[in-house]
Amino acid sequence: MSEQSGFSHMDSDGNARMVDVSDKKATKRTAIVKAEVRLSRATFDLLKADALPKGDVLTTAKIAGIQAAKRTHDLIPMCHPLPISYVDVRFNVIDADAIVGIEVEVRTAAGTGVEMEALIAAQVAAATIYDMCKAVQKDIVITDCRLVYKCGGKSGEFRNE
Repeated sequence: MSEQSGFSHMDSDGNARMVDVSDKKATKRTAIVKAEVRLSRATFDLLKADALPKGDVLTTAKIAGIQAAKRTHDLIPMCHPLPISYVDVRFNVIDADAIVGIEVEVRTAAGTGVEMEALIAAQVAAATIYDMCKAVQKDIVITDCRLVYKCGGKSGEFRNE
């Protein structure tokens, strides 16, 4: 952290800066993020039947999420480009509530964690579901995006189920 400002992404003059992780030990790191997309019953039924006009919603959202994880450093100014070793985007179709649950897992062996990559991947997967369904429903709700697990690095393990 900057000694005078007390903030890790700010220098002693108050200017934004990227944290230097060159001296941090490369360790195996994992982050898991969950999010939800709430659909109307009619849209949900079309999604389950693979009958939405734009095609295969969940495959498209999975690919978008993976791509987003790999490009997080292009979107978030202080994120480091990381050698991502694994990304998975999983869906849990909750029929009773017309919800598509999203779970993203990202792994690396690097000097900094992959929480941001998992968060961005989940949000882009959710936005892709919205995009693929918006022709039949405009009031889709994306909600509850949160880090549920991380491990590796100096701060160790975190669980938030």
